[in-house]
Amino acid sequence: MVLHEFSINKGKLLKTGAYIEGDSAVFTFAAEKEDECSIVLLDKSGNTACVIDIPAEYSTGSLYSVRLHGFCGNEYAYYFRINGKRCIDPYATRIFGREKWNDKTRSDNDYEIACGIDSSDFDWKYDSFPEITRDRMKLYKLHVRGFSMDVSGNKKHKGTFEAVSDRINYIKKLGFTSILLMPVYEFEEMTIPVKHDIPEYAKPKYSLKDEQSVHTENDKVNFWGYTSSNYFAVKASYASDASDASNELRRLVERLHKNGMECIVEMYFPDRTDHNLILDALRYWVMSFHVDGFKLLGDRLPVTAIVQDALLSRTKILYDGFDMSVVPQNRTYENLYIDKEEYQFAARMMLNHINCNMYELLNQQKKQGENVGFINYISSNNGFTLSDLFMYNDRHNEANGEKNADGPSWNFSNNYGCEGPSRKRFIREIRKLKWKDAMLLLFLAQGVPMIMAGDEICNSQDGNNNAYCQDNPTGWVNWSNEHSRRENIRFLTRLIKFRDEHPVISCPKPFKFSDYKAVGYPDLSYHCKNAWIGECDATKLCVGVMYCGDYNEVNKDYVYVAYNFYSSREKLALPKLKKGMKWYAVCDSTLKEPFYDTPVLCENQQYADVSPQSVYILIGR
Repeated sequence: MVLHEFSINKGKLLKTGAYIEGDSAVFTFAAEKEDECSIVLLDKSGNTACVIDIPAEYSTGSLYSVRLHGFCGNEYAYYFRINGKRCIDPYATRIFGREKWNDKTRSDNDYEIACGIDSSDFDWKYDSFPEITRDRMKLYKLHVRGFSMDVSGNKKHKGTFEAVSDRINYIKKLGFTSILLMPVYEFEEMTIPVKHDIPEYAKPKYSLKDEQSVHTENDKVNFWGYTSSNYFAVKASYASDASDASNELRRLVERLHKNGMECIVEMYFPDRTDHNLILDALRYWVMSFHVDGFKLLGDRLPVTAIVQDALLSRTKILYDGFDMSVVPQNRTYENLYIDKEEYQFAARMMLNHINCNMYELLNQQKKQGENVGFINYISSNNGFTLSDLFMYNDRHNEANGEKNADGPSWNFSNNYGCEGPSRKRFIREIRKLKWKDAMLLLFLAQGVPMIMAGDEICNSQDGNNNAYCQDNPTGWVNWSNEHSRRENIRFLTRLIKFRDEHPVISCPKPFKFSDYKAVGYPDLSYHCKNAWIGECDATKLCVGVMYCGDYNEVNKDYVYVAYNFYSSREKLALPKLKKGMKWYAVCDSTLKEPFYDTPVLCENQQYADVSPQSVYILIGR
């Protein structure tokens, strides 16, 4: 069959979507045999160049497949017309119409997007996946635009993958091994007006001026991107060159890999998303962009199929739960991670003295699975920043336009006497201490620690705990604080280094609380006023946790962490060490510079005198 300059015949049902093969393009899409289907080709100006009607005999099952000879991928955009309705290819690898972020010049007609075929070529000069094990993994979560809009440097790069790439060295120096990107696939950030034919009697009784104000109030930006999206296309407006967005993301991933770091991406799939599409999308991102993992968001996802997929077996999968009975048992690479909010609640409640439970906190600190890891965080994009957690009792989301009714209601936060920033020295000092205690809790826990970009420099959102629509300084990381927060950066860097140097803390398998190696000490033990008598019931706010260094081959130091969340000084018993070993102090969160330059020999080898509301670290060597 010949149509204009194209000739068409039935394609192969090898994969869904559109792709170039030789001098042809193959289009495969879902539709019923009884449907009237066409491919509409658009020229570079967006005008219809050609309409190709597809015969019903080109369908098999509920799929049509067409091979279009003489098609140039760079010359045309396309969409499908099914029963007269314009349909965007859910497998499109490029989207036209959203090249500029939040483009207010788009007219109603311009909201209609078109599809393209990403046939860009990329030469992977560095083609090795880091495959970082869960005991060494530290996550740094960021929003591409929010992370990089306030950075200094080339203005053209702000809000782009290129700007993130420029900060890789900074993230690596902090000690993080992996970055977690909030959605970077093509989503609609603008509020699209919905047109309805409304009868005259049902039209609202307000003036044009009122109508404009209503439209403005609802004209919010979908800043985060958690919506139904085009999962095979890279967000063009996140690139310094929209026409090369996919390769700009690939360059970011490649540079991360060169630095021994991972790139994990968030994927949000609304309910009823086609399961085949989900699997195909994950495979595509691994094959095309070499990503190292996914954080999956959404209900009723095909989790069983995902964890059993051989292509994804060395790709990290972060989700809120797995049915371990269907997880393959013969794999040597442990790629599954449970990602839930449970750690942050136990930590926040203890830090801020709100229904705190020491038993629950200790369970979270030692949380690890045989075949699954855990992601721990105290703050993320959903909720207060770590700094705001100690500055605000209540959410302040008025700017979101929902009458402050959105965002988490229960934050377990504490303003310590003043809602928002304060000039009072006492309040400022207690907030600094709480920030350090929070970081110590997080990075001394067994699971994988994760922070939100900006938490290391006490970034604030002015009490907004749901900045999903705040594409402005509220939702951006304020990098002007970087210089004034050098103490925080130094502290966090030292803390992560301490965790790395003492891998007994992040043991990749669950602790057994027994001396199973017959070294004279259990792998993990709790101590209170008397050594070896934990008394760790829910009401206690002070405990010593000892990690036995003999259970690690890299560093034989014993690590003793004293947590005191009482408002008074407390003494905790120090276990007697082996002959020739002594206890040394290495960190005290109450100090301006918490980590000592060198370990300090403890004068008292029997008790640790711990300041109120603080974390104290000793090592035995």
